[in-house]
Amino acid sequence: MANQRTVTAPPGGQSIAFSRELEATAERVFAAHTDVATLARWTGPRGTTVEVRAFDARTGGLWSYVVRGTDGVGWAFFGSFHEVTAPHRLVQTFEFEGDPGHPTFETLTFTDLPGGRCRVDGLSLFGTVAERDAMLTGMDSGMDENYDRLEELLAGSG
Repeated sequence: MANQRTVTAPPGGQSIAFSRELEATAERVFAAHTDVATLARWTGPRGTTVEVRAFDARTGGLWSYVVRGTDGVGWAFFGSFHEVTAPHRLVQTFEFEGDPGHPTFETLTFTDLPGGRCRVDGLSLFGTVAERDAMLTGMDSGMDENYDRLEELLAGSG
């Protein structure tokens, strides 16, 4: 069943783990994370646009984009790809340009499930417990919205 997900953040820890099931193969879901045109269609809150400044989805590549609201205000993010192993593993850093010096190290794995479905397992490691706890505020709804948008896109309605 789609939309099955879990989020785990051990008290006092520096990590957040999540798992989300989608109605698409691991190959399609992985491609949606590494193809810049597709990524721009499902990243960010509904009603925003993504302006890509750089995107080289290969081991050692860099990425940077701005999520812009309808009011023109933008939030810039950047990072580097540490491992891109299609279609099963993606390791990258993620950093908010407005608060530099606090990168998150993220690992995503993509596993095929019966019936043409996929499970995405993610682990985000933060520099401090405080940084991790700050991310927890609003993370659930934002992550759910992004993955809902991705599922709509993969189903052909997004």
